[in-house]
Amino acid sequence: MAIIAPSLLSANFLTLQKDCDMLNASVADWFHLDVMDGRFVPNISFGPMLVEFMSSATTKFCDVHLMIEEPERYAEAFKKAGADNLTVHLEACKHLHRNIQQIKSLGMQAGVAINPHTPVESLADVLGDIDLVCMMSVNPGFGGQTFIPRTLHKIEALRRMIDDNHLQVKIEIDGGVTLQNAPDIIKAGADVLVAGNTVFKSPDPTATIAALKAI
Repeated sequence: MAIIAPSLLSANFLTLQKDCDMLNASVADWFHLDVMDGRFVPNISFGPMLVEFMSSATTKFCDVHLMIEEPERYAEAFKKAGADNLTVHLEACKHLHRNIQQIKSLGMQAGVAINPHTPVESLADVLGDIDLVCMMSVNPGFGGQTFIPRTLHKIEALRRMIDDNHLQVKIEIDGGVTLQNAPDIIKAGADVLVAGNTVFKSPDPTATIAALKAI
């Protein structure tokens, strides 16, 4: 059964407490929090202050995804804000292993995200040091995009890498996840589904989360 991680980027920020309460009452497993800096991706979302507000509104696992340059400058701030997992982008890190060590030393789980053009083989030298791979199934920066079908092959390849090395690394899929494609994503080997618009634009978000969880 997959872990369901609704992305608060698609929530209504005018009624954020209401959306947090809805997630708390649902079968969602994680809060997924997307941080964008307008440099690594062409959009700006929010920073540690809003992460702190949202983490204080839940006891669920807070999965913070940094789509930012120089993530090492902010790792400690996100730890203080309540992040349980901190994911950095392979493409944004000049010294990725050092970034991972920093996150671990702060007491958080460590994730590495890869963009659609990045081959899974590029993770080979760090796969044994991390807890999660966030595989982008759209080009990062904006919600509401369409799932890139090629991602299914990448999931299968990454699952083989993890299993062949007897690792306990979760595969998280972020972007364009729907009720229609979620079965294929899980079948390919994914462990965590990030869903933004699919949840928050649904007439009944709680039921949609339950439907994803039941797949």
